[in-house]
Amino acid sequence: MSAFASDAVPGYYRVTYGITAGFHEGVNMSMLTLKLPKELERELHRAAVTRGVSKSQLAREAIASYIRRTRSGDEHFVSALDLAGDLVGSIKRSPRGLTTNPKFMDDFGKD
Repeated sequence: MSAFASDAVPGYYRVTYGITAGFHEGVNMSMLTLKLPKELERELHRAAVTRGVSKSQLAREAIASYIRRTRSGDEHFVSALDLAGDLVGSIKRSPRGLTTNPKFMDDFGKD
């Protein structure tokens, strides 16, 4: 990764991935340079470390996934909240800390 603060928009890094021309893992690759907000670059780094892949690999996978979704007409990502949003907060008079207190999980899944 390269970051050049002198020519970057404040709050952004200029990030360069890949190589100018050549092969990577047997595939002919070209280089893509893009500007990312600092927080997005940090998230990309964390996600790549967590998965054990390079940031370039993660970016390639994300771009490919986006292109597949838009080709199939499924442009909009649907989150769990989108699917179950009407259920959020629907239980009235639940104990405080139901989602965060480990004591409520003691017998979960035990019959």
